Amino acid sequence: MAETAGTDFDIVVLGGGSGGYAAALRAAQLGQNVALIEADKLGGTCLHYGCVPTKALLHAAEVAESVREGHQFGVNATFNSIDMDGVNSYKANVINGLYKGLQGLIKSRKITVVEGYGKLVGPNSVEVNGQRYNGKHVILATGSYSRTLPGLAIEGRVMTSDQALTLDYVPKSAIILGGGVIGCEFASVWRSFGADVTIIEGLPHLVPNEDESISKALERAFRKRKINFNLGDLFSSVTQDDNGVHVTLQSGKTFDAEIMLVAIGRGPRTADLGYEEQGIRMDRGFVLTDDRLHTGVANIWAVGDIVPGLQLAHRGFAQGIYVAEQILGLNPAPIVESGIPRVTYSEPEIASVGLTEKKAQEEFGADNVETLDYNLAGNGKSKILATQGFIKLVRQKDGPVVGVHMIGSRVGELVGEGQLIVNWEAYPEDVASLIHAHPTQNEALGEAFLALAGKPLHAHN
Repeated sequence: MAETAGTDFDIVVLGGGSGGYAAALRAAQLGQNVALIEADKLGGTCLHYGCVPTKALLHAAEVAESVREGHQFGVNATFNSIDMDGVNSYKANVINGLYKGLQGLIKSRKITVVEGYGKLVGPNSVEVNGQRYNGKHVILATGSYSRTLPGLAIEGRVMTSDQALTLDYVPKSAIILGGGVIGCEFASVWRSFGADVTIIEGLPHLVPNEDESISKALERAFRKRKINFNLGDLFSSVTQDDNGVHVTLQSGKTFDAEIMLVAIGRGPRTADLGYEEQGIRMDRGFVLTDDRLHTGVANIWAVGDIVPGLQLAHRGFAQGIYVAEQILGLNPAPIVESGIPRVTYSEPEIASVGLTEKKAQEEFGADNVETLDYNLAGNGKSKILATQGFIKLVRQKDGPVVGVHMIGSRVGELVGEGQLIVNWEAYPEDVASLIHAHPTQNEALGEAFLALAGKPLHAHN
């Protein structure tokens, strides 16, 4: 790693995760002298404890399902067992390859990497291991941690995703507290690996931030996969012994399993980092900024999971680039939160961008919103993959499409076009005239837009 020749920099970045390293790389590309401070490993939660390892597990789960279901496609294959050591070795190889690539990239840009726990000690100073690093600008990017509930201790058989990702065995049964993205992804993995899974969600639906029709479709798919879930009932308590965990809900219902995963979301990692002392405005641990991600104090900026909003690696990454360009006077367009694509990598996958039907109705009025559902049953590639699901389009009446919501195997790969449609405020006619390759699932988007533009070819109406 690069050694610092001094302690004065153009930009000091506190945190080397998706937001921090993106800011550092872009700033260095723009000719700035940058210090990047990281207490753990470059790449942060996403690379080492979040997105990448969970998606590796999900791919292993997909392979397991493919073997089990091979007979459907005329392939005689026998599923024997899951070798968790082998799965974890594969996962580690993926992470290590990306980690080495990132380290090389940072080094090639001549970014000074400082290993250690940094603390903001002045409007332009971060202290690490007793040494102060001064920047004309400081970017806070300290990320997030797995939350738990007050009084719910993470120990033994009760774990967060951090511990769940390192398990060297497949649990026979698991209770997952939280039916959001993380909970549903782990439920999907463990079910594919052969575990009995029960999700406990206090809200009325799984993935409650998605369009309600998508949530209901996921619930139907999970029932079919024999993934159990209990909705609209809050967690009360858990005990554990040699036999497993014993969970009680506020209604008095009880559930037993070998382990419990606490997947109730992530909290901002901002405690004891000196933020409040420097006058930075906080709200429940989050750093408050203006729409240009400036904290309102000196030349201090904030990006990623510590800023209220979607806690997604690609949001932090985009914000890091944005802030570097903002500092250098390039005046980039502010990032619109609703235009950020969102994917849940369960089986089936969920992908969405823009407003849900409910949010669109709140914004434009119920009479000014139109929706269309296009069933994947009419799509050749989806039929080949033996997946079910649909694409839901939400548009302003006689106006642009403001939301694209999808469920089905591999639909995460379609969200790129969905993002272009929503962010460029495309009208149905704009997309209907584009040619989509056949047979692809991408074609389902084309068909949906043909239907929304009033010229459905495969719809039965």
